[in-house]
Amino acid sequence: MLFAISCQDKPGALDLRLATRPVHLEYLDSQAEVIVEGGPVLDAEGKPCGSLLLVNLPDQVAAEQMAANDPYAKAGLFETVTIRPFRSVFKDGKRIG
Repeated sequence: MLFAISCQDKPGALDLRLATRPVHLEYLDSQAEVIVEGGPVLDAEGKPCGSLLLVNLPDQVAAEQMAANDPYAKAGLFETVTIRPFRSVFKDGKRIG
């Protein structure tokens, strides 16, 4: 099942994000088999201010565990984390559902 994990950084946390980024990327590399797409959300100046992951996991609990184990989350980077089931309707410019 697909889940969208949307995370908003705490205000003024760019330095924490940058310091934690290498271990965050290592974690995502270890989860690559379930990641459909992901990356930072950018502010008006093009600086990262959050994260968005689309993951394929068995259930909500697994998605919550993945989000909680992210080094960004463990470092206290996020102000909010929202995890919701997702249904893909368009992919690569084509309607699939």
